[in-house]
Formats: sequence, structure tokens, C-alpha cells
Amino acid sequence: MNPLPLVIALARRHAVVCTAFVVLIALTIGIGAAITAQERALRSGSARASDRFDLIVAAPGSQTDMLLRVVFLQPGSVELLAGEPLQRAMAEQRAAFVAPIGFGDSYRGDPVVGTIAALVEHLSGGALAEGRMFSALTEVVVGARSPLAIGDTFQATHGLPNELAETEHAQELVVVGRMTETGTPWDRAVLTPIELTWEVHGLGSGHGEGAYAIGPPFDLATMPGVPALVMKPESLAAAYGLRSQYRTTETMAFFPAEVLVQLYALLGDARVVMSALAIATAVLLVAAILAGILILMRLYRQRFAVLRALGAPRIYVFAVAWTFSFGLIGLGSLLGLGAAAALSGTVSAILSNASGIALSARLGGTEILLALALAAIGAVLALIPAALLYRRPVVEALRGT
Repeated sequence: MNPLPLVIALARRHAVVCTAFVVLIALTIGIGAAITAQERALRSGSARASDRFDLIVAAPGSQTDMLLRVVFLQPGSVELLAGEPLQRAMAEQRAAFVAPIGFGDSYRGDPVVGTIAALVEHLSGGALAEGRMFSALTEVVVGARSPLAIGDTFQATHGLPNELAETEHAQELVVVGRMTETGTPWDRAVLTPIELTWEVHGLGSGHGEGAYAIGPPFDLATMPGVPALVMKPESLAAAYGLRSQYRTTETMAFFPAEVLVQLYALLGDARVVMSALAIATAVLLVAAILAGILILMRLYRQRFAVLRALGAPRIYVFAVAWTFSFGLIGLGSLLGLGAAAALSGTVSAILSNASGIALSARLGGTEILLALALAAIGAVLALIPAALLYRRPVVEALRGT
């Protein structure tokens, strides 16, 4: 005997309750899968963000803090690299360029970063999206997602984003170029000559007294300290050699990927915990739903008993109860993947806007396994109400006891 007609009749009779059960399961799966997908998207997005920062050299300190400061432009305080170590690094011959990085200002919440043209071109993929590179002290290039347009003039604010800073610098800056999109927080940055950062903070020009050139070579004897240097080694061998050379008591040097691997290890542990919590929550929800189904089945116990009395085998009653229970769980798990796809896109857009990192979360094997695992657990738990109906004596069920 085919149990599907009776299962469909039960679902139609209790359409509202069944729909609620399916929606709850779908949302549980969707949220859990969306979380795991975001973790994977964060890994790939942060890796892409650090790709063009070959080697970072700075004063001794936390590599993680420096990575967040330079690559992801997060506000914070760091020690300045200055004196002989800075001069030695700036004169390095094994690097295609050595770019000093300067912070300290912002414009309407977006960071203003001082550097040299070589780094701007490197981050922009070799060419700007529009306009030209800065060639004067008060000219700037903006990131791809900056609200500023070419030709706009403005004054930078002293202080970092998210700080209560209201003092504007006197220099009026003009936008002359825009970078190509990088998928990083640098897309919102305002990039100025490093000399402007030094000048507005009373540190000189970096080119000696009375000199007002833009870009290297700098006067190393009078060059102010900087939070960090970004080096572009000429070869892979040079990269490892430079990293080794500048790992001293006076300087630290690291590949951003090194630090990201350590952070990914922490994220990996967190992902396991989140996945376990998502499965545990889903299992508890399924158990609660099955309890509701068990109550529903008890309301129909006399009708099932009548079927038994008319000759329906026990296995038919078992099949109806199991198919009805598992059908709700399986449908909810399937719809949960669709909900996860929709939630992942929305959450990625929110996180991308907040962090500046381009995130693109897509469902993968982990999310599919999560849905399959819940469906498998549901298939086992669905045996409980089916088994109770299977074992119930016909006479006892007909009496309603």
C-alpha cells in the first residue's frame, strides 16, 4: 500500500502547523549554513586584500596589530620606525620599491594615508581607473569607492576614523585620480604624498631643509619616523632574504600571509564550534518538532487503529508516520539551503560595507553536509513516533486508552 496519499491528506489537514515546522527548520539550517559560508568568505576576502602587500617592515611589536593597521587600515597606535633602521630599510637595493606609510588623518570617516606613487600604482594594478597620479604636495588619489570625485577639493581632519576629531588642516587638497577597485579597505582611502602627512604634523618634508620634492629619493638623515614600510622585493629569494634580514631587535618583518594563517587557525577552531552549535540547535529544534508530530499522531491513533482493523498492515501505519515526519524535516533542510544562499548574500553585503573587504559567500560542501546531517538525524528521530504507532495494540487504540 502507498502511504503518500494519506501523508498528503494529513499535511493538507494541518497545513499551517506543517508550514510552521518546515519554516523553522529552514531558518535554522539557513542561519547555520550562512555563518559557515561567511567564515570561508572572510578567509578568501582577507587573503585577496593582503596579496599586494608583499613584505611589511616596522618597529618591533605585534604583527597582527600592524597587519590590521597597514592592510586593513584599522585605527590604532603603533611604534614608529625611525633612525638608522629606517634609513637602512629605505636604502634597500633588493626591493623594487620601499614605500613609507603614514597615518593620522581622515576625511568624513575615511582614512587619509600618506605614501608614494609606486605603492598606489602597485595596489591599483599598475594603472589608475581614471585621472592621474599625484605630483604635488596637495594633490591626492582616492580609492575606487570614495565619494570624492576628480576635481573635488577638501580639507583633511586631524585624527583617525572613529575618533572624535574636529580640527581641520589648513591645506586644501584636490582629487586628481582614482584607483581601480582592490576589494580592500583601501577602496575608501584618500592617498596623499607622504610628505603631506609629515608637513601637516610639523615633521618636515623628508627632503631636507627648504626642499619640497615629492617622492623618493628622500633625505634619509632628516626623514621622519613612519609606522611601517611596504617593500616590493625583486624576487622570491629576495623576499625571504629581506624578511630574515629585518627580523632583528630593532625591526620586524613579515609576510601578511604568515599572520593570516595564524588568524585562520583561530577562525578554524571557531568554525568547528559554530558548526557544532548549529547542528546541536537544529537537532533540538527537530526533536521539539517531532514531539509536536507525536502529539498529532496520538490524535489520529483511533483512525490508524481503524485502518489496522480493516486489514492495513502495521508496516503501513509505520510508513505513514515516518514519511510524514521525515517529509517535514527533509523539506525544511532542502529549503534551508535556499535560505542560506539568500542570507549569505545579504550578510556578505553588510559585512563588506562595514569592513571594506570584498566578500562573496557561496554555499559549498560544508553547508550541504550540514543540511544532509540534519536530514539524516531527522530520519532517525522520525522512527520514534512511527515505532510508537507500530507497537500500539489495535484494541487499545480503538478504545482510546
